[in-house]
Amino acid sequence: MVRVRFAPSPTGFLHVGGARTALFNFLFARKEKGKFILRIEDTDLERSEREYEEKLMESLKWLGLLWDEGPDVGGDHGPYRQSERVEIYREHAERLVKEGKAYYVYAYPEEIEEMREKLLSEGKAPHYSQEMFEKFDTPERRREYEEKGLRPAVFFKMPRKDYVLNDVVKGEVVFKTGAIGDFVIMRSNGLPTYNFACVVDDMLMEITHVIRGDDHLSNTLRQLALYESFEKAPPVFAHVSTILGPDGKKLSKRHGATSVEAFRDMGYLPEALVNYLALLGWSHPEGKELLTLEELISSFSLDRLSPNPAIFDPQKLKWMNGYYLRNMPIEKLAELAKPFFEKAGIKIIDEEYFKKVLEITKERVEVLSEFPEESRFFFEDPAPVEIPEDMKGVFSQLKEELQNVRWTMEEITPVFKKVLKQHGVKPKEFYMTLRRVLTGREEGPELVNIIPLLGKEIFLRRIERSLGG
Repeated sequence: MVRVRFAPSPTGFLHVGGARTALFNFLFARKEKGKFILRIEDTDLERSEREYEEKLMESLKWLGLLWDEGPDVGGDHGPYRQSERVEIYREHAERLVKEGKAYYVYAYPEEIEEMREKLLSEGKAPHYSQEMFEKFDTPERRREYEEKGLRPAVFFKMPRKDYVLNDVVKGEVVFKTGAIGDFVIMRSNGLPTYNFACVVDDMLMEITHVIRGDDHLSNTLRQLALYESFEKAPPVFAHVSTILGPDGKKLSKRHGATSVEAFRDMGYLPEALVNYLALLGWSHPEGKELLTLEELISSFSLDRLSPNPAIFDPQKLKWMNGYYLRNMPIEKLAELAKPFFEKAGIKIIDEEYFKKVLEITKERVEVLSEFPEESRFFFEDPAPVEIPEDMKGVFSQLKEELQNVRWTMEEITPVFKKVLKQHGVKPKEFYMTLRRVLTGREEGPELVNIIPLLGKEIFLRRIERSLGG
């Protein structure tokens, strides 16, 4: 059975790059009828926070990427937080030491750093070997460690050989002999390093495929060597392309919003964000772009992942969001839009009126946060607009003649035409002025939709205010 995992560190909000990785894992698991596992990599104690873990999980749920095993739902391969698995890592590190594949190092971090600086100053790569650390392994140093309650670090003895990775996306990647030296797998503070914990977890959780960003490609050499040391076949690796901003540089905060939470707060819909993220580095066999989650699952395959960097285009995401927003049932749209109106200080009293406003304005809106300003004039009088002198007569007569008209466009329009003809006013100039008087704006929805919805009382009041009445 296919088993994949998404393993974020709870050190911040869920970045769209991480969300895309989670999405590809989720789609692959669902397509192959496998399992999608959420694992929290929280061994960076200084930066990891439970609050961020909760936010990450909340963002994934909002996107609809629900996991089969994880910290909150449990499973047969837990615990699913690395901070709760430390004893497991220690046992595996000790096993490697006993088998002669790893060794204890009694050097202090500053002594290791000194060695590194010396190697660099001699023009050598900072590659470590067991021989380099032997001078620190003395009875005195061991006693010192014991008295201070310190643990020796554990270093992995890196085999001096080539390693070949057959990556689903990148193809064949060859890591040459001597690319790295021995490396730490357990720190002196008793915590594992990323690469070691990752391999131990993936082995014990029976992960079959590792789908992750290609910024992890450099980690793979260490991980391949560790799998070999445990006499385990590595999972299938698929390193997906980097996401770049429109300027061709790695996507970062300078490009605007980059976290799932930020997009949600701006009024993006989860189905739009999922649809868009799926197309960053993957393509539909028929070139389709607008796809539901179900369609993404049925058409997803790893062989359609592209090795080329993906460009994050905020405008395309916005266009896609507008499409989903306009095609949403009005009841759901009203439910999602209401908090944005409340935040803008607009209280919704009449639900049916609110839905009609959304129907009229949704063609001009691409994200939920744009609704309040686009439709504020339906709920509040705009500032009075001065009517030009040569049109005051038109508006005064209209105000009188529309008093007793039934409020439908069928009855209102003939009155407009009659009054305009009597005053010799061009329709274009009249309707532009009328729009400004009613809405305080130069553009917006069609007046034939605005006038009936505003109602006679508001229509006449706004004209009267602009006439100075």
